[in-house]
Amino acid sequence: MIEVRMRLTFPEELVRAPIIAQLVTDHGVVPNIRRANVDETEGWIVCELGGEPAAVEGAIEWLRRTGVRVDLLGDVVES
Repeated sequence: MIEVRMRLTFPEELVRAPIIAQLVTDHGVVPNIRRANVDETEGWIVCELGGEPAAVEGAIEWLRRTGVRVDLLGDVVES
């Protein structure tokens, strides 16, 4: 298991999309939301994404393909 800290920034067209729910159901990762700010035109979340290394990497790739900006914050934490 690994845990990766990141900031996710959502453009206006994705603010209402169930992105976090899809991470859990489609990618088998566990998000731990540390901070967030969402309004009608944009949103951001600082979270830790935990799971098997391949699942976390796949989830990050999917987020980027979906249009979410992913900024990694610090090192990967092995657990």
